[in-house]
Amino acid sequence: MRSNLYPHLLAPGRIGTMTLKNRIAVTAMGVSLSEDDGTVGERLIAYHEEQAKGGVALIVSGVAGVAWPVGAVAVGQTAISDDRFLPGLRELTARVHAHGAKIAVQLHHGGFVAGYSHARYGHPLWGPAVPPVAKGNFTDYFLMEELAGFSDMKPPEIKVLEQADIDLAVAQFAAGARRAKEAGFDGVEIHGGHGYLLSSFTSPYTNTRTDGYGGSLENRLRLTLEVIAAIRAEVGRDYPVWIKLDSREVGKAGGITIDDAIANARLVEAAGVDAITVTAYHDTSVGKLHSESNIPHLEDTNLPATAAIKRAVSIPVIGSGRIEVPTADATIGKGEADFIAMGRKLLADPHLPAKLARGEPDTVRPCIYCYTCVSAIYTGQPSRCAVNPDFAHEFEAAPLPAPVGAAKIGVIGGGPGGMEAARRLRALGYPVVLFEKSDRLGGTLRFASLAYEPNERLLDWLRREVADGGVDVRLSTPATPDLLRALGISQVIVATGAVRDMPPIPGNEQDHVFSGDDMRAMMLGENTDALKRKTGLLTRLATKVGAATGATSNLALVRKATHAWMPLGGTVAIIGGELVGIELAEFLTERGRTVHVIEEAPRLGKGLTLVRRMRLLTELAEHGVGLHGGATDVVIGKVSVTFTDAAGTQQTVPAETVIVARGAHGDLTLADSLREAGFDVHAVGDANGVGYIEGAIRGAAGAVRDVARQLSLQE
Repeated sequence: MRSNLYPHLLAPGRIGTMTLKNRIAVTAMGVSLSEDDGTVGERLIAYHEEQAKGGVALIVSGVAGVAWPVGAVAVGQTAISDDRFLPGLRELTARVHAHGAKIAVQLHHGGFVAGYSHARYGHPLWGPAVPPVAKGNFTDYFLMEELAGFSDMKPPEIKVLEQADIDLAVAQFAAGARRAKEAGFDGVEIHGGHGYLLSSFTSPYTNTRTDGYGGSLENRLRLTLEVIAAIRAEVGRDYPVWIKLDSREVGKAGGITIDDAIANARLVEAAGVDAITVTAYHDTSVGKLHSESNIPHLEDTNLPATAAIKRAVSIPVIGSGRIEVPTADATIGKGEADFIAMGRKLLADPHLPAKLARGEPDTVRPCIYCYTCVSAIYTGQPSRCAVNPDFAHEFEAAPLPAPVGAAKIGVIGGGPGGMEAARRLRALGYPVVLFEKSDRLGGTLRFASLAYEPNERLLDWLRREVADGGVDVRLSTPATPDLLRALGISQVIVATGAVRDMPPIPGNEQDHVFSGDDMRAMMLGENTDALKRKTGLLTRLATKVGAATGATSNLALVRKATHAWMPLGGTVAIIGGELVGIELAEFLTERGRTVHVIEEAPRLGKGLTLVRRMRLLTELAEHGVGLHGGATDVVIGKVSVTFTDAAGTQQTVPAETVIVARGAHGDLTLADSLREAGFDVHAVGDANGVGYIEGAIRGAAGAVRDVARQLSLQE
């Protein structure tokens, strides 16, 4: 039975001759899951098959190289440049069709962005002209260990295309479309955006030619129009063909504008495409811009441009770019888009469409927009997801369900790792007891939710899953050997998190110095002994600010002084520049504090994924946060912190409050003691060493798989 909750998003639609059961598409994403030789294997097939099972109407399989390995942009990219790739492509379409979904392939040539093709095979980068000199260097945001893989890279050669090269590229796109049709794809999407070959000709920023392929807008679009014509000649008028176009180029003065995009849209419609996917791109040399265009951090970034293009053409328009489900439904309902292509959301939960159709939106696993998926690609790895460890592992055999009469399994720790383990075990049919020593579930995810709002969505989802799954939750209950034995538990998953010691920093004993545990307790409203010892400081802060504000009670003073509740000074030094320290800096800066972050490592942001790191460090600097990498000889004073900076100069920064966001480490004490007591123990998450949300969720899935395998062998 179909839900009427999202009537527009779940309504059927058409692209050309192709009928689709709803308006949700998997946007084309390069996920690096094909084989090293470009063939489609079980990893990519199983990945798309899971999306088909999840109820999506249309899957667009991303970046299939029409000239592969020339123009390749990533390891594990799909190739469609030769007939030898047809068997794998046919298997892919057959497996997707078996579950009622349609599938298209995105025809792609990397052009100037084909750095992988250059690094791996020595190929030059294809483009219309010598590109402008880069304004920035986004590798400034890579950690030193991430840069290690790029140490031997040489500047690429640029191949300015001559007519014979252009003719070859057109023929390669047409041949790719022919192979797509022969392989059983329901249509093709031409990639005409993102700085790739066609986009580089379209853009006045990169196309400075003076021949028939440069100058006017029509000339710059000539290559794209020739590609469309050649594909139509190859596959016929009835075969669905559409194109992805940039609506603008962020950070490129003189690049594609929305007015250009509207004109381009009208021209490609006249050339015979059946739909337009609206996207955007950016100056790739500038770190923050990597989350400002095609994979935006801000919701609905591309919707105004989508609506403008929709008004200009009569063919369907596909919107994309962090669009939440209610907005997607409303956008289609208002006639501002015909379809919504989702990327990150469908990596986090490929069954989102089916859950919406059943009227169960609260069961959709939320994306937390952490950029794990794309950051992995940037560092030469297959894509993965922080909240869905099954993504990219769909080809692996699923754990067997619990045998009849299975014994209870204990899960110790109610943070993300413990909740994920508990819900997975219940889904397999195991009776589960979840022990949490505090009075509520969440662990460090509660703290992380305050610092970064999307984490709260994950926290709420995990809590619902645990409750709806029927997990026996024991709050305020330490898990002792006697209690475990009394409940008949012999298998235990320990997810108790990390220990946060105070590092031996001179001055760390003072009242205005807060450890990570102090901050967590404060932000969560827990009145711990450590905080009680600092009562005098809080009162002094309240009194000091109250004298200036006219507040009349200590409670009012503290609230007024600290933006409603946080008893911290106006100047804050955070010692530790990894994920926790950086997100705390963001949190406190938004609440009016003057913040400095002091980190021993030469580069800040470890633990943050690359794309989020590029954005967050840039934004902190824009807001005046002091970011001090390579610091040594740190000493905490009464109202300041001194240190030696990376250049060897002594620095002093003001600090009415000091937060030490260092010293977290794994703790297997409980796990080891339970093993010694005779229990079968699996430790997950930060108990093994700080791995943050991804480590906790992935570790939980692995532990459940191990437990299920072990118990199935005992049957």
